[in-house]
Amino acid sequence: MRDEFAVVVVGGGAAGAAATRRLHDVSVDVLLVEARERLGGRAWTRSDSGYPLDLGCGWLHSGNRNEWGRIAEEQGVTIDKTSPPWSKPSLNFQSAEHSEFGNAVNELFARLDDFADDEPDVPAARLVDGKSRWFGLMNALSTYISGVELDGVSARDLSRYADTGVDWRIREGYGRVIAAHGADLPVRLGCPVRRVDHNGRKLKLETPKGVLTAEIVIIAIPASLLAAGDISFDPPMPGKVEAAAGLPLGLADKLYLSLSDAEDFEIDSRSFGRTDSAATGAYHLRPLGRPLIEAYFAGTLARELEAAGEAAFHDFARSELTRLFGNDFARKVKPVELHMWGKDPFASGSYSYALPGKADCRAKLAEAVDGRLFFAGEACSLHDFSTAHGAYRTGVRAAEQALAALRVPAGRSS
Repeated sequence: MRDEFAVVVVGGGAAGAAATRRLHDVSVDVLLVEARERLGGRAWTRSDSGYPLDLGCGWLHSGNRNEWGRIAEEQGVTIDKTSPPWSKPSLNFQSAEHSEFGNAVNELFARLDDFADDEPDVPAARLVDGKSRWFGLMNALSTYISGVELDGVSARDLSRYADTGVDWRIREGYGRVIAAHGADLPVRLGCPVRRVDHNGRKLKLETPKGVLTAEIVIIAIPASLLAAGDISFDPPMPGKVEAAAGLPLGLADKLYLSLSDAEDFEIDSRSFGRTDSAATGAYHLRPLGRPLIEAYFAGTLARELEAAGEAAFHDFARSELTRLFGNDFARKVKPVELHMWGKDPFASGSYSYALPGKADCRAKLAEAVDGRLFFAGEACSLHDFSTAHGAYRTGVRAAEQALAALRVPAGRSS
């Protein structure tokens, strides 16, 4: 195998695939290296159950401006534009409770919209009435959005998030689309990069499969791995490590359950396990009309369940579902798929959030080093973080930086 390239992209998730595709399409000599034995990173579609199930990202957020939607259409897959389940009342809400909780959520979002960028940063919990009956469920909502409770996330960072409110799905799987975007690229799988030497004229990347050299390197791995030192740099880059540490990965895990007598429930209906606690699951019943339940666990609850093992997810879900729908419901559900992202050695979490006071770490993480080292990934996005389209945009941006450094005209082959 060759070991010298113009550009090496490290990380085969949404950002790395986007960067490599952009470079490959203008005939740059590029190699994508990925530690896993598959592409997609935190986007992963499994079909072992007979249905394509997204164990990672599953929604085209800001679907009307999400580049993956265009790519999905080009691939010939199906975009489902029906309303998401969270637009409907939870099955365990009383008639007035849906409006009351909706008002509490809207009030938080309004306060975030009004949060001035020059205000001192605070934990997002300070923007919510801690005595409200909805405080527990608001904390649960924070874990679904950020992977962490309100007291752990930066209000400034959340205030910078941009979203159109349009949420679509890909029937064949979001992870499938992202993996397919890189399927015909020059790729080396099962090839984790452990060290990047940027002392000399050429950059050297140490891997278990040998040393690679490149003029330019794009790093597109989760911030959690940079913070943990999974890749070391020579000379060291403490500023990058510090920026990555300010952007830890929150945790959200999906458990899919089969559902017998599924026709008893409306398609794309939903329920919270309970409404008075952050330690609860969100249950999406009959997603896309399938006889399944997509159970969502996040934040501290997900970490506790991961520590207890896979069976703990099943037991917790059954407990909440039987409390909601009666003891007989336990015989109607069986576990189908689960992936524990916190235990995933190539992720250590689901998507980034900024610690209070650390919102500016996103820009610092995205800064180029010496005009030869560029950084990409959802954690590098100022306004679309925690999303696959945010990762895509940072990947393309890093590729454009690489093209400028190589002096390759952006629209022409090298």
